[in-house]
Amino acid sequence: MKLLTRAGSFSRFYSLKVAPKVKATAAPAGAPPQPQDLEFTKLPNGLVIASLENYAPLSRIGLFIKAGSRYEDSNNLGTTHLLRLASSLTTKGASSFKITHGIEAVGGKLSVTATRETMAYTVECQRGDVDILMEFLLNVTTAPEFRRWEVADLQPQLKIDKAVAFQNPQTHVIENLHAAAYRNALANPLYCPDYRIGKVTSEELHYFVQNHFTSARMALIGLGVSHPVLKQVAEQFLNMRGGFGLSGVKAKYRGGEIREQNGDSLVHAALVAESAVAGSAEANAFSVLQHVLGAGPHVKRGSNTTSHLHQAVAKATQQPFDIFFCLLLFLWLLPESHYSLFSNQVDKMNTKKLFTDSLLQLEIKFKKKNERLGTVATTKIPALREAEVSAFNASYSDSGLFGIYTISQATAAGDVIKAAYNQVKTIAQGNLSNTDVQAAKNKLKAGYLMSVESSERFLEEVGSQALVAGSYVPPSTVLQQIDSVANADIINAAKKFVSGQKSMAASGNLGHTPFVDEL
Repeated sequence: MKLLTRAGSFSRFYSLKVAPKVKATAAPAGAPPQPQDLEFTKLPNGLVIASLENYAPLSRIGLFIKAGSRYEDSNNLGTTHLLRLASSLTTKGASSFKITHGIEAVGGKLSVTATRETMAYTVECQRGDVDILMEFLLNVTTAPEFRRWEVADLQPQLKIDKAVAFQNPQTHVIENLHAAAYRNALANPLYCPDYRIGKVTSEELHYFVQNHFTSARMALIGLGVSHPVLKQVAEQFLNMRGGFGLSGVKAKYRGGEIREQNGDSLVHAALVAESAVAGSAEANAFSVLQHVLGAGPHVKRGSNTTSHLHQAVAKATQQPFDIFFCLLLFLWLLPESHYSLFSNQVDKMNTKKLFTDSLLQLEIKFKKKNERLGTVATTKIPALREAEVSAFNASYSDSGLFGIYTISQATAAGDVIKAAYNQVKTIAQGNLSNTDVQAAKNKLKAGYLMSVESSERFLEEVGSQALVAGSYVPPSTVLQQIDSVANADIINAAKKFVSGQKSMAASGNLGHTPFVDEL
């Protein structure tokens, strides 16, 4: 086995032993690579290791940790948000400059993503450079220094990052929805509260890492990497913190409502009830119900007109939806949840502003042209209605939320929300055909299979399962679980939503938006 010999190897700051070079294996010359199965190992300290040697030109390694925002408390809210942005800060073995330029030099990428339950540090690079990126990955996750002046310099980025994310109204509504639905844990925000910006200290970061970045809360997943080598690295360098760390509290669902009145012409509203725990048979029933109702269009520029929710809302409001609202809505719903070491959030914000200004100028030109022709001043598309609606479904390790998410013009908000809610009531009363159920299952299975086709999503899927269950369920088993959902299970899921304690979050001009107790 080859050994690390370059200056700055793992051994310099972790161990007196020589560290193995993390190299992806290669098939024998002249022989086609043989497909390999996913290898899975759980060490005595609780660390889970999984790898798939796919012989791809790029390798990807992810370290998944049970350290999401739900593990914060009232005294350190915003810690995980700052950790997401702190991946390039100086560590015990590498300076900020070395991390940044070392990754750039090999054309690699280090990214950090976070949910309410987990944090994921992922590196991607060419197969021959895995050892370099792995060194930086271990530096960032196991040996951060969090120097006070570097942490202080990073604080303003919290405000910018939050402002960019909250340009998307959906982000703010979902944050408020969790705050309204839960008393603790899952109520904690993904983004640092305003009153905490500038107050998150290096001591708080060290405390959080020491108590949550432990071996028993980690899963190391690799694609395009040899399993024995990955296992050896994990045993040698991810065994520094044993135990389970601080145990998190169980999420307590309470039901509630948060309304944010502002000048937006569109009303975003989410209405949910508690659903099921991730990985359970009941969670599968809610997933099928989501696709029975309508989980959004799956075709580029699709109108989603075949979904039950869309058809119900179309009957409740007849006015066509302005094309420019649709274009702007699409623009603001671009994903902002991925945090990369080299992504520039300011550039994203400027790009969105540029497109917004361009669309508004285009609208003015269309209006002037229509006025000259003596036609209506606003361009319309009959297929696009005054509202868009889809089913909302989120499952966690000890709870879940299911309901409806609507986007509508202010005057139609009440009719849209009530029409969508009544559609779920219709299914709860047993109005469900076998054809609809089979179509929903097919959509769910197709969506799942397509999602794990990419290495990025497959890595996330394996990492999530490894943290929750300590094992991996192959796609064939997942498809069988979906097929096993009975019509009665779907109806019971709808009944649970209808009879459950509701939570609601809404933003926009809420003069015509009903309160949760009026539904």
